[in-house]
Amino acid sequence: MSTHVRHPIWLPALRPADARTFASLYAVESFARATISSVIPIQAYEILHNEQIVSILYTIVSLLGLSVTLFMPMLIRRFARRWIYTAGCLMLALGSVFFVTHTLPGQLAGMLCRVMGASALSITLNLYIMDHIRKTEFMQAESLRMAWSMFAWTGGPTLGIFLYTRFGIYAAHGAVVVFALALLALFWTYRLGDNPSIRPGKSRPANPLANIGRFITQPRLRLAWLIAFGRSCFWTTFFVYGPLFMVITGEGKLAGGLLVSAGNALLFMAIFWGRAGKRFGGRRTMTFAYFAMSAMLLAAGGVGAAAPLLTAVFLLCGALFTIALDALGSTAFMRSVRSYEKAQMAAVYRTYLDFSELTPPLVYSVVLTFFGLGSVFVTLGILAAFCGFFTWRYLPKSF
Repeated sequence: MSTHVRHPIWLPALRPADARTFASLYAVESFARATISSVIPIQAYEILHNEQIVSILYTIVSLLGLSVTLFMPMLIRRFARRWIYTAGCLMLALGSVFFVTHTLPGQLAGMLCRVMGASALSITLNLYIMDHIRKTEFMQAESLRMAWSMFAWTGGPTLGIFLYTRFGIYAAHGAVVVFALALLALFWTYRLGDNPSIRPGKSRPANPLANIGRFITQPRLRLAWLIAFGRSCFWTTFFVYGPLFMVITGEGKLAGGLLVSAGNALLFMAIFWGRAGKRFGGRRTMTFAYFAMSAMLLAAGGVGAAAPLLTAVFLLCGALFTIALDALGSTAFMRSVRSYEKAQMAAVYRTYLDFSELTPPLVYSVVLTFFGLGSVFVTLGILAAFCGFFTWRYLPKSF
């Protein structure tokens, strides 16, 4: 009949976005970033042939990345959120194109593209999570997201080094392009959209400095930033000074690589910590995790070079408790931020990552002029205790 309408049957009906939606996106994104996480510093050293200049290069990229993060809300306000996420995927792929040039300008451009892509993906994904996941389900959603990323951060660095040493630079960075394009395809398959019930207020500050000021005036956002900063400082220290400690004490590079892989493998415990947070409360669980992490770090610093393998065990125990903060820590921000300023505050909140990459090396460089390498872990243990106290003292009991 001419009046009969046939509806297309090839278009699948997607279920509403849930925790598994964002866990799968984050898992693929983690593969795109983790695969060359160990290749980039090696490639930088091959180009520069100087450890100090490599450190300067990382510092420059971190500072530029901080600027990009603070200006991200202006881009989100100008363009639809889905286009910013799309641009983040393409920036990861473009970064690998620059990396394969194996030149200093290409290395710098590749690292910048990688930082900008990661910033765009992180901020927009957090905004999508806050739009689609109820506040009471943040803990379960975040713990599932961390657990799914375990596969990427455990196997990704090893895969990248294997491809780089066995098949060359094009194979290692080509894998990143594949993962980035797969992430882009998966994102558009989910057809995520901005929450139409949430519209930004006309009076919200667009200037990055104004956003910082607005963030600082809110005590719960400051606390959420401190919680994230403390646990991120642990990972920065663990990934850099853990393997370095193994090499200096004579255990070898393989022991350092196994230490990092073992720490990443513990991410599957995020599901356990998510259940613990639901059972005992986020405030109690995070406070316990911080003080337990502090105890493990102080023990690692106390043992030091006298028993390197025992020190490694203490560091792994510290990683286990840090994963509790990975699983639960971001919920302190998600449950505190106001709906009309999510984009602005999310950008300022993410600066914890940039500061955690800049601050520890600067502090440790001073500490190490007076004490041995174990002092690095003691210093971090003191910071963990400080963060634990503020979490217990100022995070609401209802959290």
